[in-house]
Amino acid sequence: LAILLGLTIVILLIARFWNKKVIHLFILAAVALTIFSMADPLFFLIVDEPFASAFALTLAFVMVILLVYYPEWYVVDTCGVLISVGAIAIFGISLTIPLIVSLLVVLAVYDALSVYKTKHMIDLADTVVDLKLPVLFVIPKTLPYSFREQVGGIKKKFEKNEERDAFFMGVGDVVLPGILVASCYRFAGKPLVCLSIVAGIMTGFFFLMILVAKGKPQPGLPLLNTGAIIGYILSSLFLYGGLVGFTF
Repeated sequence: LAILLGLTIVILLIARFWNKKVIHLFILAAVALTIFSMADPLFFLIVDEPFASAFALTLAFVMVILLVYYPEWYVVDTCGVLISVGAIAIFGISLTIPLIVSLLVVLAVYDALSVYKTKHMIDLADTVVDLKLPVLFVIPKTLPYSFREQVGGIKKKFEKNEERDAFFMGVGDVVLPGILVASCYRFAGKPLVCLSIVAGIMTGFFFLMILVAKGKPQPGLPLLNTGAIIGYILSSLFLYGGLVGFTF
């Protein structure tokens, strides 16, 4: 929690008092590394090294170039999907279920406080929209819509109750609950429990969309993480009589 808060403060300070290009370059580098890490083992299923790494590196390079020169909403969303897959796989096979459940609880509280109390998450969203970075999923309300022409102002639109051109959802809202699915499959090997976690996430997403439709900024993790945890607990207890894979 302290690390997340610290990174958020650093990003906001750089955006306000220094050069936003520093943030841009840092996140683009992280994007390239994540896409490469995700794509390399997938390409290895098709071709041998060094071709797999070459294809993965090419994919990462192409996505970064598109983000720099043509950051349209579908480019950003495609990149967001690739990042999500990579991050879920990397953390899902690395972190145990108890640790992930604990993180989901803590981060859900942090997300709620950062939106409702301190509101710094909304400022962060404004910065990200200006930089056209793939840390948000962009869902246009109507077409045609151009994300390239979108200039921040999310916070002001909320304050003035103005109509928005698109909905925005953090990539972390997909990655964090998704990690529990991957970890459950890795450490418990129970597909039905994994599917139940997905069902819990989708249920949380349904209620989240009801709140979002009212026009106010909403934290995604409280509902999404809660749905994931409930899906895990209920399916484990009903199907197997205990919390599967819940070992330290």
